Amino acid sequence: MKRLSVLVLLVCLAWSCSKDDAAAYEAVSTPLPLKIPPVFKENLLSPIIPNSNPQTIEGVALGKKLFFDRILSGDETQSCATCHSPQHAFSDSTPTSAGIDGDFGTRNVMPLFNLAWNYGERFNWDGSELSIERQALTPVQNPIEMHSNWDDVVSKLSNHSEYPTLFENAFGAFPITKTLTTKALAQFERTLISGNSKFDKYLLGDATLTPQEQNGLHVFMDEARGDCFHCHGSPNNPLWTDNMFHNNGLDSSFADLGLGATTGNPSDNGKFKSPSIRNLAYTAPYMHDGRFETIDEVINHYSQGLQNSSTIDPLMKKINQGGVQLIPQDKTDLKAFLLSLSDPSFLNNPEFIN
Repeated sequence: MKRLSVLVLLVCLAWSCSKDDAAAYEAVSTPLPLKIPPVFKENLLSPIIPNSNPQTIEGVALGKKLFFDRILSGDETQSCATCHSPQHAFSDSTPTSAGIDGDFGTRNVMPLFNLAWNYGERFNWDGSELSIERQALTPVQNPIEMHSNWDDVVSKLSNHSEYPTLFENAFGAFPITKTLTTKALAQFERTLISGNSKFDKYLLGDATLTPQEQNGLHVFMDEARGDCFHCHGSPNNPLWTDNMFHNNGLDSSFADLGLGATTGNPSDNGKFKSPSIRNLAYTAPYMHDGRFETIDEVINHYSQGLQNSSTIDPLMKKINQGGVQLIPQDKTDLKAFLLSLSDPSFLNNPEFIN
């Protein structure tokens, strides 16, 4: 009973601190609602905005400056945008990316868009981070990424000619901390919203799909053909991902355990987050390790390249046939539909570019 009382007290204190933080920020800064696309308003629940980190003009401006500033890396040669490039829908163009020391990671850089609708709040390919704020902590101190440490970063920001004023404008008269830094980064990242593709315009009655794109949509939604929608959304789920974790038949054994390394559960081995299929025109290469250079290779994998294993997802219903065995025309049309989900305005939005 005593332990329960202590737990309740801690929860109440945390909730009170969150309310106090939000009130302090709002007292010195200007609220900035997210610009939610019409198809999102029609089909999705409200985005997740933590009470402890409300969106503000000043916070987003600070987060954007930090995102593009190389000051966060150990030798000040890389920024967040070095690997999360706006021209690649905030992903990278290589299978894996090199950090400041030239060391390459083991996973492809995930694109950054529509993050505020990740209702499960598990981020990264392996679900290892539980909020956008927490996700921003690791790359700065990771020795194969930005290879800095937060004490040095906070010191550099605190002694900078501009940042102390920018932090005060965003969060009030508090010392600069890694927590406030990642809050600002998260505010900017939540504004990275992509919902203006040709297919979005089609749903709004402002564009027409070609016959190939129409058939490609039917292939995507047809359980007897592509059967893609279970993991990758539908016109009723314009995120075009379930934000869940699946073993999609890439390997029969696993050098990278994926979600299994995070949970410690062997039944999760080989499972990785389903990425959104928006903006595929800009986010090659594909899969968690960037093994596929083209959309055609991805389609061929699901058509005839599936590998069986003990944790294969039940949604890979034709695993015994090696895949869904699409005919060439359906492959071509499926690709045409997938490309209709790319949003060129997202790449050129001045609010997202340094």
